[in-house]
Amino acid sequence: MLRGVSLPLVGISLGDVSGIGPEVTASALALPKLRKVLVPVVFGDGPTLERFPVFRRYARVTPEALGRVDGPTVVEVTRLAEKDRTPGRPSKAGGRAQYAYVTAAIEAMRAGHVDALCTAPVSKEQISRAGIPFMGHTEVLADAFGVDVLMMMDGPRVRIALATNHVPVAQLPKLLTVEGLTAQLKLLSRSLEPVVGRRPRIAVLGLNPHAGEGGLLGREEVEVIGPAIRKARAAKVDAYGPVPADGLFARPDEIAGRYDAVLAMYHDQGLIPAKALDFERTVNVTLGLPMPRTSPDHGTAYAIAGKGQASCVPMVEALLKAAQLAGAGARGARRGPRRPSRGR
Repeated sequence: MLRGVSLPLVGISLGDVSGIGPEVTASALALPKLRKVLVPVVFGDGPTLERFPVFRRYARVTPEALGRVDGPTVVEVTRLAEKDRTPGRPSKAGGRAQYAYVTAAIEAMRAGHVDALCTAPVSKEQISRAGIPFMGHTEVLADAFGVDVLMMMDGPRVRIALATNHVPVAQLPKLLTVEGLTAQLKLLSRSLEPVVGRRPRIAVLGLNPHAGEGGLLGREEVEVIGPAIRKARAAKVDAYGPVPADGLFARPDEIAGRYDAVLAMYHDQGLIPAKALDFERTVNVTLGLPMPRTSPDHGTAYAIAGKGQASCVPMVEALLKAAQLAGAGARGARRGPRRPSRGR
């Protein structure tokens, strides 16, 4: 509760303290429109956060002492030396720290201390250099909660979910299965129904050029994607395809009128149009978790970190989306339970 109004508690992992995460988070949380829709719980580095006036007004706790808070709060996970928190100069200690912020936020999710999670950008390279295997937030969250998840780029003009995430293109034919795609379409439909207020219409992209041309340019559409769509439709999922990606994205202004979401087969097939259509306002959303997770659609941007050049718009959009989805989830829970996603 905040001033008598029930607002979602949104956990925020600070990301790489040598990147733009701290400054865009501070700039976003200084805006009155954010304070009206959420209560921030920021997991990060004490000395880094002390640089920003907005955080000096927050209550301060350790991860061990965290519970359900009643106002803006900083959870001090680390106190890095100055050399390890210099903007634009990443370090191994900083790599370990950014992973620690994520894991502390995950523990808060498990304990019910936050209602949603928004992650500032991390560096996969720096976390890996610190000796921690890390492919991305999506994979860590899936493993932490033991559920199948779906990455979705939620933009103002189109929502694009990804059937596969951070994998080599050469592995795609083996990773796409009828059972996997069917489960993903069910998850996408179930997750979006509380948001759109009805069963969402989903376009399913083909893997090959021109969606395979009936098998001439590849068999995945005939043997995998098409059968998955039919199985999903039999389970009351409003799915259509396989649709050629170039034809669909050639008319982006028409997508929203025809479909509520698109399921792309691989990373760049979905992220290139999502970022081209609206880079600043597109939000990375993880579907399938017990509670929402969002992230701005950009990286650490070391080259401009600490120079006051980074736009906070993507972080603002990610925080607003986290609050919106937390509210939609609460409304869905009041209407009754839904089937959970299947574990691995």
